[in-house]
Amino acid sequence: MKHFIYIFIIITIFSCGIDSNKNTNLDLLPNIVLIYTDDQGYGDLSSYGSMSINTPNIDALAKNGAKLTSFLNASSTCSPSRAALLTGSYPIRTGVTNVLWPRSGGMWGGGNSKTLKGLNPNEITIAEVLKDVGYSTAMSGKWHLGDELPFLPTQQGFDTYFGIPYSNDMNVKNLPVLLDNEIIEKVPDQSLLTQRYTDFAIDFINDLDDDKPFFIYLAHTMPHIPIYASEDFQGTSKGSVYGDVIEEIDFNVGRLVNLLKEKDIYDNTIFIYTSDNGPWLNYGNHAGTSGELRGGKFDVFEGGYRVPCVISWPNVIKKGIEIDQLISTIDIMPTICSITGAELPKNKIDGINVLDALKNTNMADLDDRFFYYHKGEKLYGVRQGKWKYLAPSTYNEILFPGEDGKHGVSTWQKDFPEALFNLDTDIRELNNRLSEYPEIASILKNQLLLFQEELDNESRPIGEIDRE
Repeated sequence: MKHFIYIFIIITIFSCGIDSNKNTNLDLLPNIVLIYTDDQGYGDLSSYGSMSINTPNIDALAKNGAKLTSFLNASSTCSPSRAALLTGSYPIRTGVTNVLWPRSGGMWGGGNSKTLKGLNPNEITIAEVLKDVGYSTAMSGKWHLGDELPFLPTQQGFDTYFGIPYSNDMNVKNLPVLLDNEIIEKVPDQSLLTQRYTDFAIDFINDLDDDKPFFIYLAHTMPHIPIYASEDFQGTSKGSVYGDVIEEIDFNVGRLVNLLKEKDIYDNTIFIYTSDNGPWLNYGNHAGTSGELRGGKFDVFEGGYRVPCVISWPNVIKKGIEIDQLISTIDIMPTICSITGAELPKNKIDGINVLDALKNTNMADLDDRFFYYHKGEKLYGVRQGKWKYLAPSTYNEILFPGEDGKHGVSTWQKDFPEALFNLDTDIRELNNRLSEYPEIASILKNQLLLFQEELDNESRPIGEIDRE
């Protein structure tokens, strides 16, 4: 009887929403596990159509919760997408519009500017709002929002951090592993990173008081190139080494799920699994696939922005629902605030509370919303409902994909004309309907210009410190 009363209380609270944290009961707050992979494409889970990669643990989360089929990042590159995820704001609003480079540079020598940049400490992250309502917070994995002390995770709301502060192809001869703010290792065995990141998350959960809610942000380095699977997973998939890497991630998702079930906290844990952007298609067999979508990383096509996302929360989300409404990473912050009673940041954010959609209720706000696509400091696309407008731009045309970790040949600045697509009937963005529906294109184009003007006037600065 106590069990049923407990579930009734939780569902009643979260059905009504929480407007204040003053009377929040920590025992009722859900734990939150957010897993963010790197460069994993829309077609790289078996539940999303992969025939060569088997992901039973992630698929089980979808079967026990929600599978999102129109889930978009706010960027198709690493640093901007991560800034958007943690702040609930479009990258142009936070100033994190391009990939950030470490002090020592990387494979393209990007560390030569006079200032060192990162997510501005004045930005409010998910970790910070959750700490305010009593959560323990931890991050494990790839940060990529600045590798100088003022920008590190422990200065952005996380109680503890273990991982690599940027991409694994940067500063490769001196690649650091951090524990909180200290370098504890250099040039790690990358084949062990997936396991080690998960070990840290498991240890964090085991060391907590049982009655305190927690938030874990687990941002896997893989499958960003260079990719590595540990010895136990090498050659085990049908999808070459890339498939091995994804299946190892899936195995470690299972480890976390099993721990939550052993502790009898799985039912009251929000478990989110998604990726930071689409696949880096230039790398051929070491890259993933966008499935039926066009394009990948760096593009404003759906293949760059739309990624797999599954969300499980057995106490609230019904089993096996599929959500096709447009939901984005920028919606995670306001949704979590609604669920936990945390206050929204005073900084303006762009996300929407999508809790009703997760409860399988159609949200008119999502049908009517405008969602924007950017490259660098400029907006290039806007979507409302089924219609997507793209301003003239460029894209990355793959001429010859690479093999076995080598970069392929591509045309980085291939011209792309102004276009209008109906994503309901043309998910591959091949049939330009601009001439048929000029009124719709005009409305969307005008909205794009208006929002660009807003961002030009109301964007916030990226964090910067002078290089010594």
